Amino acid sequence: MPNWLLPENIQDILPDEAWRIEGMRREVLEFLRLSGYQLVAPPLLEYAESLLINESADMDLRTFKLVDQLSGRTLALRADITPQVARIDAHLLNRQGVTRLCYAGSVLHTQPSGLMRTREPLQIGAELYGHAGLESDLEIQQLMLQSLALLGIEDVHLDLGHVAVFNALLKNAAVDDELEAELFTALQSKDVATLKSLVVSLDAKTQAALLILPELYGGLEVLQRARKELPQSAELTTALDELEKAALQLQPFAQHIGIDLAELRGYHYHSGMVFAAYHAGSHDAIALGGRYDDVGRSFGRARPATGFSMDLRQLHGLMNKISRPKGILAPHKKDDALVAVVATLRGQGHVVVIDLLGNVAHRSELDCDRELVLRNGAWVVEQIKN
Repeated sequence: MPNWLLPENIQDILPDEAWRIEGMRREVLEFLRLSGYQLVAPPLLEYAESLLINESADMDLRTFKLVDQLSGRTLALRADITPQVARIDAHLLNRQGVTRLCYAGSVLHTQPSGLMRTREPLQIGAELYGHAGLESDLEIQQLMLQSLALLGIEDVHLDLGHVAVFNALLKNAAVDDELEAELFTALQSKDVATLKSLVVSLDAKTQAALLILPELYGGLEVLQRARKELPQSAELTTALDELEKAALQLQPFAQHIGIDLAELRGYHYHSGMVFAAYHAGSHDAIALGGRYDDVGRSFGRARPATGFSMDLRQLHGLMNKISRPKGILAPHKKDDALVAVVATLRGQGHVVVIDLLGNVAHRSELDCDRELVLRNGAWVVEQIKN
């Protein structure tokens, strides 16, 4: 096998795409900075137990692991940056009030998360710690939708769910961990046939409630139906009220907002409202997040928390490919006036490329459409003639 081949679902990012993605990263991080979020940069490698929190089997399967030759302990390459940011908040910053953090970096997955997806996403996101109210959920959800709009991603559909709905239905049912996991999988995939076979051991009230969950998908009318047909409890009422308030307040930021009460994305990870953004050009979610109040417990300090993340490489594939401005070619000469002009042009934001070879045959590879030419003792910019 040629040594230049890369593993499946691992790709190089070539210059044009790399510059566009870098521009996207800068735009989103600057927007988050202006929104009061502070940048952190966790390491790519940590002890496995720091990254595999809440005993998430899904995260465990997605994570590359290796043995540390210095300590003999198991290390892991991060598959998600959120646990690392939670560790920073809980253990390093140790603030008592609201903390807003953002990040951008590569993560690695053992398996691609979707059709044609890379195993090395460039994850960018924001996390808010220290506030348990709906206001922080709305802030994070709005930031996510505004970030997508900033990048030119239009026609966004937002799905809202709440893991407290599932929790409330199972609260008084005799359900062991294995059955709970199977119910979760069936609901998440909306596999009604499997769901019917799983609920046979439960009481009739819980059976009926779980079987109707996959049907509770649509607009705000879903919440009214849920209030009528699901068993009443304080936890359920609170969850439905939060979903309604969020859907109404987020309407200006998304083309369409849907409610999905069987949406249990990250059930073992999240503790409250969950959300995902979709686009017509992608089968997979293009951004997602939710409340995860218990994550910090793994680091000795549980704090209310909510956040979102998205993959810049995935988003780049949805965007119109706008060509970057071409550069200005400058001859390779020892000329103080030329050096000064080059410095001025670069200071104005122009790309100036020094033609080291001076070979006309290779000029097209330098991606320039103008050149510096000496005219009447002065260096001027002229279009390159084909």
